[in-house]
Amino acid sequence: MDFGIAMATAADSWKIVERAEALGFSHAWFYDTQMLSADCFVAMGAAAVKTSRIRLGTGVLVPSNRIAPVTANALASLNQLAPGRIDFGIGTGFTARRAMGLNAMRLADMARYIEVVLGLLAKETVEVDFDGQTRKIRFLNADDGLINTRDAIALHISAYGPRSRALTAAFGAGWLNFIGDVSSAVTALQAMHTAWEDAGRTQATLSATAFALGCVLEVNEPFDSPRAMAQAGPRAAVTLHRAADEVLSGWQNTSTTLPSFADSVAGYVELAKTFEPADARYLTNHQGHLMFVKAEERPFITAELIRDTSFTATEPELIARIADLRDAGYTQFTVQLTPGQEAAIEDWGRIHRALS
Repeated sequence: MDFGIAMATAADSWKIVERAEALGFSHAWFYDTQMLSADCFVAMGAAAVKTSRIRLGTGVLVPSNRIAPVTANALASLNQLAPGRIDFGIGTGFTARRAMGLNAMRLADMARYIEVVLGLLAKETVEVDFDGQTRKIRFLNADDGLINTRDAIALHISAYGPRSRALTAAFGAGWLNFIGDVSSAVTALQAMHTAWEDAGRTQATLSATAFALGCVLEVNEPFDSPRAMAQAGPRAAVTLHRAADEVLSGWQNTSTTLPSFADSVAGYVELAKTFEPADARYLTNHQGHLMFVKAEERPFITAELIRDTSFTATEPELIARIADLRDAGYTQFTVQLTPGQEAAIEDWGRIHRALS
């Protein structure tokens, strides 16, 4: 099983990626969330020249935020710096779009975007709409040593519903899934396996990556300790943000509200109704998303919420849980490191070694 790290991108993310490579992690995924963190391609470029083995990927890029030729060029440019080590992760948008008050984009539009990017990387001539006009485009100097279209760039798709899973299978892409517990993660993987097989593909060929946040607890350390709050609290807060989005904007909420944290969710939603400005409450709702716990949401981030939505447990428990994911068919476990808590990579490095 591969192990990766993910991060809310910083301009100097290369520092933690360099350490991840030294610890034997196989992948580093850079969030593409323009209103919350640094530019992923800038950070990946720095990491590309500071490392030699670890794979570097967008985790995940959102098509509406960058036109396809720019994405293809950026990926090919990175591929020149880190040949054969670049991953193209893509999704319809949750964090990046909701931070701007937008729901997910249409799946068909994402599929067309992928076709254009892959076509350009294959040095094909493709048709693209610009300013209401259809134009043929291709890389005009692909073989002049400025970019690299020779080494393969792997496609990975973030997919949660049946249509997006079918699209992942149609492209033969790697599958990215954000998880909070083993049971629901395995259920989702089984659905992905079905989509994969329905597309005529062999189950063993599926690349399945589980993204998670969590904290490696000391014995008797509470689930809401300062360390756990900093490292796993932002994942718990996503449950609150999703619930508020559903009430404030009518956007689909795919999170499950368990009885153990129903009161926290209800309380936060009432608070979110008071966020200002009234016509853009999403600004406050998504501040700190997957990065830190805001002061006003801290009362709603309980030990139970952290326990039930993240990979927070003692080292032996986490080893057992990740082993269950591996045995179910996940091929990679990726843990996100929150800003200021990068030293937690040493804890996850021990778990990685135990499972290697």
